[in-house]
Amino acid sequence: MIDLFKIGFIKVSLIDIIDILLVTWIFYKVYQYFKETRAGQMLIGLIILLIASFLFNAFGISATSWLINQFQTIWVVAFVILFQPEIRRLLIYVGQTRFFRTIFRVGTSRSLEAIVEASLQLSKNRCGALIVVQRETGLRIYKETGTSIKGEVTSGLLLSIFNPGSPLHDGAVILQNTLVEAAGCILPLTESDMIAPDMGTRHRAALGLTEETDAIVIVVSEERGAIAAAEDGRFANLDMDEMTLRRFLNERLFISSGD
Repeated sequence: MIDLFKIGFIKVSLIDIIDILLVTWIFYKVYQYFKETRAGQMLIGLIILLIASFLFNAFGISATSWLINQFQTIWVVAFVILFQPEIRRLLIYVGQTRFFRTIFRVGTSRSLEAIVEASLQLSKNRCGALIVVQRETGLRIYKETGTSIKGEVTSGLLLSIFNPGSPLHDGAVILQNTLVEAAGCILPLTESDMIAPDMGTRHRAALGLTEETDAIVIVVSEERGAIAAAEDGRFANLDMDEMTLRRFLNERLFISSGD
């Protein structure tokens, strides 16, 4: 590889420049995600330390470079400890990108249609429901709070679970790929004070789970029969019709019609 130029005793090649540009792009994307948060301010400090460390190493200033490296290590550890929720959400955000969802496809078109059909029927009958669709984040601890089902996702099975006479109708069902993994599951309730006061426990549970995982949660209101969808700690839509619900699931789960 031909050296383009030198900084002190460090030779800089085209590969080095590409490497630096790639790292810069990654930091920029991470900063965009953390922008206007406490984590964003701390990330700027970490970037400054990294740049300083690089420059001091390049010019052979050993003592100052060693001191900066010590602060850098402490800063990284502090960043991870103090901002665990933000980092978890960043990793979930990365997992939700189209590239990764292309690799890890969830469910089949038959499962999607079963969810849509059951949701519409439950809405019509004013039967409350909480349907969780697992994506990349594991939901084992929530599955263990309910009853194991391990049955194929069908509208009939979902309707029978949420029938008011069923002992499992008050909890959530958790779907993974083409299976109803568990029913009657207990989900964490959101602690956000931004939620509307007229929303019940099901809506709070939907937000609570999506704040902690990348799951999608479909909520059917028992009082109004409205269908809502929660994702990433917020409601994407609070009153969905058939077409809106089908399009939402199709886009979020990135399902091919040929499956």
